[in-house]
Amino acid sequence: MSTTTSNINVYTEGTPNPATMKFLVNKLLTNNSVDFATKESAEKSQFAKELYKFNFVNGVFFANNFVTITKTEGSDWADIEPILKEFVKGAVESELKIQEVEAEQGNFEGTDTEIKIQQILNDYVRPAVEQDGGAISYKSFNEGIVTVELRGSCSGCPSSTITLKAGIENLLKRMVPEVTEVVSEAL
Repeated sequence: MSTTTSNINVYTEGTPNPATMKFLVNKLLTNNSVDFATKESAEKSQFAKELYKFNFVNGVFFANNFVTITKTEGSDWADIEPILKEFVKGAVESELKIQEVEAEQGNFEGTDTEIKIQQILNDYVRPAVEQDGGAISYKSFNEGIVTVELRGSCSGCPSSTITLKAGIENLLKRMVPEVTEVVSEAL
């Protein structure tokens, strides 16, 4: 048995969505992103299932070295942030499992245009969205319309429409002339 223990540090960052907060740790949690938008969806994730035991947790999203938590309406971050920080620290130290997704980044499929769209989303958009505690997934490209899915803090965020239209749509229109619009698939 190993006697060395790593000291887990947890710090928080606000996100553009006032109902979510990023809890960052100094350890890689997952190589992918995993969204548990409901308590029922968390059944196969020990970490998420434990978070949902708190009555003020309304969503759980994991990516890289952070977990984004959505609070219930009426909960105050000032009251619950210290509780969640301590829980996340203990969960990471005890290595609670996070369900891994099978998809590998960079494995793009489809037409040349679809592959180009996916590459741009991966290289330019994904890092910015993750910075805000969320994730974006490519869904489809049909008759000029790119459909994406926003998860984590981006799901339900008041500024996600602005990000989608002013940011992502403009970028894709400039870089891929076939793109006429970007829409988000409803969760």
